[in-house]
Amino acid sequence: MNKLFSIGFWSAVARFILRNRTLIIIFIAAMTVFFAMQWKNMRFTYTEANLLPDDHKYNEEYQEFLDKFGEEGNLIIIGIKDSTLFTPTNFKAWTKLSKDLSEYKEVELSLSIGDLQKLEKREDTAAFQLVPFINDSVLDSEKLERYRYELFNKLPFYEGLVYSPNKESVRTAVYLKKDIVNTPARRDFIINDLIPLIDAFESETGIKVYTSGMPYIRTLNSQNIIDEIRWFIGAALLVTSLIFFFFFRSFRATFISTLVVIIGVMWSFGVLGLLHYEITVLTALIPPLIIVIGIPNCIFLINKYQQEIKLHGNQAKSLQRVIAKIGNATLMTNVTTASGFATFILTQSKLLKEFGTVASINILAIFLLSLFIIPIAYSYMAIPKYKHLKHLNKRWIGKFVSWMERMVREHRIAIYITTIVLLCTSIIGIYNIKLSGSLIEDMPKNKPFFQDIKFFEKEYEGIMPLEILVDTKRKKGVMNLATLKRMDELQNYMEEIPELSTTLSVVQLVKYSKQAYYNNNPEYYQLPNSQERTFILSYAKSSANDTNLLSSYVDSTGQYARITTFMKDTQTERFDRIEEDIRSQIEKIFPSDRYNVSITGKAFVFEKGTKYLVNNLLLSLSLAIFLIALFMAWMFRSFRMILVSLIPNLLPLLITAGLMGFLGVPIKPSTILVFSIAFGISVDDTIHFLAKYRQELIANHWKIKKSVYAALRETGVSMFYTSIVLFFGFSVFTISSFGGTVALGALVSATLLFAMLANLLLLPSLLLSLERSIANKQTFRKPTIQILPSSDEEVEEIEKEEQENTNA
Repeated sequence: MNKLFSIGFWSAVARFILRNRTLIIIFIAAMTVFFAMQWKNMRFTYTEANLLPDDHKYNEEYQEFLDKFGEEGNLIIIGIKDSTLFTPTNFKAWTKLSKDLSEYKEVELSLSIGDLQKLEKREDTAAFQLVPFINDSVLDSEKLERYRYELFNKLPFYEGLVYSPNKESVRTAVYLKKDIVNTPARRDFIINDLIPLIDAFESETGIKVYTSGMPYIRTLNSQNIIDEIRWFIGAALLVTSLIFFFFFRSFRATFISTLVVIIGVMWSFGVLGLLHYEITVLTALIPPLIIVIGIPNCIFLINKYQQEIKLHGNQAKSLQRVIAKIGNATLMTNVTTASGFATFILTQSKLLKEFGTVASINILAIFLLSLFIIPIAYSYMAIPKYKHLKHLNKRWIGKFVSWMERMVREHRIAIYITTIVLLCTSIIGIYNIKLSGSLIEDMPKNKPFFQDIKFFEKEYEGIMPLEILVDTKRKKGVMNLATLKRMDELQNYMEEIPELSTTLSVVQLVKYSKQAYYNNNPEYYQLPNSQERTFILSYAKSSANDTNLLSSYVDSTGQYARITTFMKDTQTERFDRIEEDIRSQIEKIFPSDRYNVSITGKAFVFEKGTKYLVNNLLLSLSLAIFLIALFMAWMFRSFRMILVSLIPNLLPLLITAGLMGFLGVPIKPSTILVFSIAFGISVDDTIHFLAKYRQELIANHWKIKKSVYAALRETGVSMFYTSIVLFFGFSVFTISSFGGTVALGALVSATLLFAMLANLLLLPSLLLSLERSIANKQTFRKPTIQILPSSDEEVEEIEKEEQENTNA
């Protein structure tokens, strides 16, 4: 009765679709227009992906830092390593560049050699005053050389800020207004104003300018992502369509399939706009994911339609049976895949929740699009000609199917040995996998801005901001000499770490105050002693109030201070050791009853977020495996079938993980999704195969060998087509300039082949080897859902009954 209901339901669905073709087309067109109108709400993220939940400890500490000091990633640096800078013409042009930049409304402050100021002791009061470092209106080479010597040798306060520790390069610091750092205004300023000014300076002087800083890096990186998303979606569609056409030799089939996935991609962008989600490192993967899910749907539906046409030549019956016989299996595959991605919604990460929501919605949407569009499109077209069906009789396809049968029939032991060897090798590779939380690792290595990053890493010993927030637990506690000495001790320790740059804090300002008090003698660039404390600190406080120098390093209450440093691109294991060492020093230097000291900053939060993301994705993947196992148990009503079906699905994941270990591809946000995509595809193939296998078992009266080979012959071609199309579709991404995109494309492509072979060789081998212990009426009970009707006769019986009821 359950079986008859299932067949009757899908027959009713088929009638509904074919009888309401015009209304369905209008509905799809209207929905496409609606989603296209939502594109205006799409926006690319203007900050790094926040991988941590809002209530996570490290996120709360970072938010506390931002509340006290505002956005720390507002610094753009422009550097030069050229001795000809200190010639009158070039120096004038360099100073003019800084002055021009400072006049833009987006710029808070521009700090260059030409507009540097230095502290001098005032004679009329106990305070300092800022005077211009360069006070000559006319500069010649001799004066410039004198200023150069004074800067490099007598003003250590500006080391790491204006000139490099090796004294070979100088830079201009451009501080953007903090309220525009994470807005489109930042991009407009950098693209339309900053870059043209720098280009003009290079053309005028012939001096190479290096530009970096988090706002600049993020802007150019985001622009590259925007450009490549468009290009790769188009390229993936082109390659997928060409391979699809090569198999089916039908312009109609290729056009219809391409139309389905294009509409699916349009809907996916529309859902992002409708929900007002940002396009992030994860949500940017959804359009190619829709191609991944959409193409298999199209292949299975079109292949079945052409098989039916070849069998009896009746178009109406063929379209009816495509929906009735493939619709349920396709629904099951899409539901299992969508449920796998929906598990991300259960995590605490906003980024993962948004990705899981949009991905699961659009996976179900692409199923409906393929189920509606393909039968309706073919219903308006003529019956496929013989040339369109020739691919069903291709000799090489027949040879491939025969090879699979022969391997399963005669070489099962070889298949098992190969599986065990691959499994053991993969486990070895898994132990070599590294975790990467680098902000710049995936950036295009061949782009000029990445070369600029490496320049500043070398010259200034770091580029990624790392912050230490010191809470003295009392107002005005920062300017206490004991606190300053503790901060100085921690800074001295941090400067011994080769991955960290020169540190900056209020300590440098106090040291500079003492140097200024002693007539700018660089030998006195140090903290005051106990005898000097009273008058030096009073000078420093007074001058800080007058010049607002403290605002960047001490909050308005004087209770909180920051220590800023910049970190090189560092491996996660080394980063963890650095963090552990710094925390150990903090515990020694700052008593916990008097101070609260936390490590924060963009680089730190991103590193911790990557670990959190990996843990959540592993948890989500485990939950997805569990849910899909329950789902298959519900469908097939056999515990042993669950175990048999999971083995060929998990094996490709392990092989891919092993490959990542051997090839040195780290686990990071851009590669971790490989496992979710691979598992979803593997499960699709398994469900199609097992559904057909059970159908053949019943039709062949539980003759196992005959059923396995029949299922292999019918589903093998579609699974082969699907895997090859997707292999080449994802291979397109390997020509990306982004490391993460290259890794994603290569790993998914490889995993698809492993999944196909596992489902076409290992799964049938297991079914044959276990034989009666799995496939009998006691252990392989009637499924809760009839995935496929067991025979054409049953479909005809239902159709006949329904026709009689209709006539009555």
